[in-house]
Amino acid sequence: MKLTLGGAVTSLALAAFVSGTAPALADTIKCEPGETYVMNVMVSAHPYWVPVYEGFKQAADAFGCETVFSGTPDYDITKQIASFEQDLVKQPAGVLLHPMQADPFIGPINQAVDSGIAVVTFAADSPNSKRTSYITSDNLAEAKFAAEEIVSQIGETGEYAVLENPGQSNHDLRVTALISYMEDNYPDMKLVGRQTTNQDSNAAYRATASILQANPNLGAMWIPEAGSAEGAVAAVSEAGADVLIMHADITPATLEQIKAGNIHMALSPNQGMQGFLGFLATFFAVHSDVFDPFNDYKVSGYNPFQIPFADNGFAVITKENAESFDLNAYMEGRDTN
Repeated sequence: MKLTLGGAVTSLALAAFVSGTAPALADTIKCEPGETYVMNVMVSAHPYWVPVYEGFKQAADAFGCETVFSGTPDYDITKQIASFEQDLVKQPAGVLLHPMQADPFIGPINQAVDSGIAVVTFAADSPNSKRTSYITSDNLAEAKFAAEEIVSQIGETGEYAVLENPGQSNHDLRVTALISYMEDNYPDMKLVGRQTTNQDSNAAYRATASILQANPNLGAMWIPEAGSAEGAVAAVSEAGADVLIMHADITPATLEQIKAGNIHMALSPNQGMQGFLGFLATFFAVHSDVFDPFNDYKVSGYNPFQIPFADNGFAVITKENAESFDLNAYMEGRDTN
């Protein structure tokens, strides 16, 4: 290997590492007996979390760590914060958190970090908190992809609508970014409907039926998650309308609609990778002493393991590859605890 920057110093450092004066990472990168990491979410029965937690557990197993799945079954910020605070009482080493809303979680996250519990956010963020890392798919890239796909299918002079869930950062960005991209690049694409459904399939059914009634020439819909897509496709099918539906995330119900050709496609974050990376970020926030970075962390006091944004990627799910996203087939024979 040719060393060109600081050659003499670098050679000495490399020699020291090879000679064994550096810590043996295999002896330090592992969990102590009983060391536990929590994954906390809202709407905890949603199938989206299943492969995320599976990836989280797979990474934890590699390091000999314990895991707990936690959260609230409700779409309720107060209840999720309460569940998070209950997790903190049990003193886990770290928490991988999907915060339903950003600002209400600032205080609870900061409380956790100040007490010595590492917190990493995933899928949705609380950027003004003391969380050390944020793991997600690139919501801007998803929105751009969705906009280009819609235009490629219905042309540059059509009508489209969106459903949304205000307050959840990733869903907000998926919607606002698509609208902005259309305005900047396809000014003849007309936004004719924008309604709040909050991941409620019944609310989405009613909202979509209302949009269709007012806009018989509606050509496409973009939906930032799968629950609302379930209701939207039911309304479109019932009306016998020819509307291209695209949504983010995936559920077994929307997967079946993709197979049937009723939903054009879904853009789903790589959920297993999201959980796997999420665990790694949380673990190394706890075990940041395994390395000594070249920065001011010792005097500033912040955790040296910071990942402001890590992209876990997203998959494009269509009728052609839908079988690869069968959750039941994926989980068959796996430990579900």
